[in-house]
Amino acid sequence: MFNRKTLKHLVGVSCFTLAAFGAASVANADNWRYAHEEYEGDVQDVFAYKFKEYIEDNSDHTLQIYRFGELGESDDIMEQTQAGILQFVNQSPGFTGSLIPEAQIFFIPYLMPTDMDTVIEFFRESKAINEDFPKLYANQGLELLQMYPEGEMVVTVDEPVTSPADFQGKKIRTMTNPLLASTYEAFGATPTPLPWGEVYGALQTNMIQGQENPIFWIESGGLYEVSPNLVFTKHGWFTTAAMANQKFYNGLPENDQKLIQDAADYAFEEIIQHIDGLAEEALAKIQKASDKVTVTRLNDEQIEAFKARAPKVEETFIEMTGESGRELLNQFKADLEAVEK
Repeated sequence: MFNRKTLKHLVGVSCFTLAAFGAASVANADNWRYAHEEYEGDVQDVFAYKFKEYIEDNSDHTLQIYRFGELGESDDIMEQTQAGILQFVNQSPGFTGSLIPEAQIFFIPYLMPTDMDTVIEFFRESKAINEDFPKLYANQGLELLQMYPEGEMVVTVDEPVTSPADFQGKKIRTMTNPLLASTYEAFGATPTPLPWGEVYGALQTNMIQGQENPIFWIESGGLYEVSPNLVFTKHGWFTTAAMANQKFYNGLPENDQKLIQDAADYAFEEIIQHIDGLAEEALAKIQKASDKVTVTRLNDEQIEAFKARAPKVEETFIEMTGESGRELLNQFKADLEAVEK
């Protein structure tokens, strides 16, 4: 039987142990930083906050999120992630393409389907997405956590476009992505690379005559105000990727690595639900806000005129990326064929 002195001693030791354990838990709780390319409520922002929700609900870690412009442009946040200033970044292949040329594959027109169910299934099942791309990102010091679609690409122009001939003489803004420039050259336009922060003003002053983005971004950024003619060309979906600084990720204990992977999976499932119906909702908002907006949906014959120019862009992609790009393109097509069947 314990006497009072012994019991008092044991209680003291227990309290000390619990305090020490609590201090260790707090010491092991980190505040991680995550930056993305979009505004409050946009798709990347929703993904980031679902990722944050999972991390904070299932650990003592916290996640600080930075939206577009708070830490600079897309190139800036990638540099900060590679330098270890940021632990996580969400960046589309449109910008990552200068770092990882193979990521430009998403800008080959008419390679990706535009049917949402097929697109989602492709991202879930594709060997190219889930096995090949992580290796390419790892070569640049990045741990690829999740690739996901945001929405069908829509072109806004100063006047309706239904054929490549209508693009003649028009400067179309592209991301700083050589293959996207090749796409609009093939379409008959003059590609004009610009950072996002300059796009609205360039459209307003007629420095450029058009640009492309998912419809929710056209609504969110007010692009329809200065470029009111919306053209649904069905040439592809906007894709983005969430990633981590690989040195940071590899230095984490196994349970934290699993936490991050599970958080990315959770955010993916949430974002798939979020984008379902988002395009229709955004278009309705645009049409309600402006009576100057026109909507042109290309028919099959008109699409074929654009699609006939896609092989030239595929050739450019292979020239840029070599044998690795050719193998990736073949795998991409095989994955798409399997899903479409």
